[in-house]
Amino acid sequence: MAELCALLSALARAPIKQSLAMTGSVNQHGEAQPIGGVNEKIEGFFDVCRARGLTGEQGVIIPATNVEHLMLEQDVVDAAAEGQFHVYSVQTVDEALELLTGVPAGERDAEGNFAEGSINQRVEARLIELAEKQRDFSAASEEEKEDSDEDVEE
Repeated sequence: MAELCALLSALARAPIKQSLAMTGSVNQHGEAQPIGGVNEKIEGFFDVCRARGLTGEQGVIIPATNVEHLMLEQDVVDAAAEGQFHVYSVQTVDEALELLTGVPAGERDAEGNFAEGSINQRVEARLIELAEKQRDFSAASEEEKEDSDEDVEE
């Protein structure tokens, strides 16, 4: 899921908050899938954050399906209760992107369009832009090839 979020944020040109860690995988429908070792992963990141100084901005993003398995050490629970550390659960990659970027992911409306400025709208626009550049490049390459073929024939 982290790799997909990084790719989508790059396409959308939306920076990701560096204070959040993430664990989990994602299926082909964008749904977060459960992972093993969730407690150890959260506690490990918490220990790093505590050693560097808790700011209240740090936290982890985990699949929602792992919430029922949480059995965190008391220091992590206390820090979360005090707002010094956060554990966010997500069901989809869109929810994770919203946490990571602070920008709504966006859903398609009745006409099939995403809300202007949403992550998904920005990703879609960037993919269209890249496709157009590829098409233009291919067309220019084809023209150059035809021109060089004509030069050979002469």
